Amino acid sequence: MTKSKKDPNKEMSFLDHLEALRWHLVRTAIFMVVMMVVAFANKSFLFDTVIFGPMNSNFITYRWLCELSEKLSIDLCITQFGFSLIAVELAAQFTTHIWVSFIAALIVGFPYLAWELWRFVKPALTHNELKYTRGVVFFVTLLFVSGVLFGYYLLAPLSINFLGTYQVSESVKNTITINSYISILTTLTLASGLVFQLPVVVFFLSKVGIITPKFMRTYRRHAMVVILIIAALITPSPDVSSQLLVSLPLFLLYELSIFISGYVTRKPGAES
Repeated sequence: MTKSKKDPNKEMSFLDHLEALRWHLVRTAIFMVVMMVVAFANKSFLFDTVIFGPMNSNFITYRWLCELSEKLSIDLCITQFGFSLIAVELAAQFTTHIWVSFIAALIVGFPYLAWELWRFVKPALTHNELKYTRGVVFFVTLLFVSGVLFGYYLLAPLSINFLGTYQVSESVKNTITINSYISILTTLTLASGLVFQLPVVVFFLSKVGIITPKFMRTYRRHAMVVILIIAALITPSPDVSSQLLVSLPLFLLYELSIFISGYVTRKPGAES
């Protein structure tokens, strides 16, 4: 139970908890609104550079893939984009502008959101628990940012290029709505950021004894199959090389989680 700030030995009542939570939510809401206004005001950079970047053949991912193709003598180079974007509703572009500004505020403001959540939870932890969770905001943020970058620079471009150029017949032209395009881009980017939280989740589950390194090693092959299936789904290209580019970081993430689980269970006082 969270302690009162006035008296550390006195437990807070339910109403005190609600009051504390309310101020955390108020500060978070104010911060998000400010970030949204900043993003909204920078429309050109937000859309032309960031959102529509994966539609540009000069995008860094495509340039990197072309260079890799030359070095490895495999066909990974992407130069054609056989689709265009349209808005089919009167308010579509305005509402899209607001929604994308919110997503941008969420991603850029994630460190602050994590910090506010940590400030709310921290008083309820014991001294021993605080020792084990030192630096948690930094690592959660680092993993989230890594996942977002992975999703934006690898998952999203490969998926958008494949889905946007795929045709069942030459008679059907790909004219994609802006909402559909942005939905794919933001979903893959945010989902990747959440998936990269796996080491943090494993850390806490190992701490309470739900997961052990032995369990994760036993089901390593099963995890690899699941990762390959996920890679095939989010990068539905028939090119095996693209699927390996996606799945390799996820394999490394799983192996890192095994190491973290082993570290936690070896520490004195850890649950068996």
